[in-house]
Amino acid sequence: MDVSEASFQIIADLLESRTGQHLTESRRWRVNSALAGIFRAHGISNIDQLVCLLAAPPRTLDGPDLAQEVVEALLNNETYFFRDKPTFDQLPGEILPELAERRQGARRLSIWSAGCSTGQEAYSLAMLFIEQAERWQGWTIDILGTDVSHRAIEAARSGLYSQFEVQRGLGVTQMLRHFEETERGWQVSPEVRRMVRFQQHNILGAHPGRMAFDLVLCRNVLLYFDRRTRAEAFDRLAQAVLPDGFLMLGAGETVVGHTERFVPTSRRASFFEPPSSGAALRKIA
Repeated sequence: MDVSEASFQIIADLLESRTGQHLTESRRWRVNSALAGIFRAHGISNIDQLVCLLAAPPRTLDGPDLAQEVVEALLNNETYFFRDKPTFDQLPGEILPELAERRQGARRLSIWSAGCSTGQEAYSLAMLFIEQAERWQGWTIDILGTDVSHRAIEAARSGLYSQFEVQRGLGVTQMLRHFEETERGWQVSPEVRRMVRFQQHNILGAHPGRMAFDLVLCRNVLLYFDRRTRAEAFDRLAQAVLPDGFLMLGAGETVVGHTERFVPTSRRASFFEPPSSGAALRKIA
């Protein structure tokens, strides 16, 4: 089913206004398949009819927000546990030990998983600390997962995953240690869930906490922004990272040519840091 230029642009503008994501022509092919569930739920035949409904006044004040349903359906929530493992392994191998040395006095680490989708990345971080419990004894570890999608955050908070989801990135030993098999799926253990909190948040909006973070993971999120919005996102992320903290991007992402707020770290793929260093905590207004 073809998508008319006018309807495609209206849908693209809606997505960009609510999330900052740019719906490029290369992603046009998946619009119909992404919205198929909405078509069925609302008895809609095509994109043009959907656009007409979006332009109409809401039927009831307490009814579902059709526009938000469309946005949620278009978001790419692809993720899995310990995603891009060779890159992720740099965390326990190099980054976290370095941060531990810098924070030895406070014995506290604050980590933000921005664009966490359905929670696998944030829970993977918690598992790292649990599996090195002796190393982190006496430390306070705060892990925050955020995503622009309300539906994704609700799934993350539930900590419940299908057999397919739990097998992606996890070995059998990790599955048995950190999950319990239930009739509804695989439930993240209370020990892991206690370490992580989730909230809905747009990285283009206000900072999600009062203090800056030691480590921010924002992987495969900026890919969906145009150049101007990506620069804005980097400015927001720079406000969220401590002067001697780290930013982790996706394997295909870089700061080079996009911002001067971060520079590549030496010999560490996908990790970046502010160009200046310092240990003082910064409050975010």
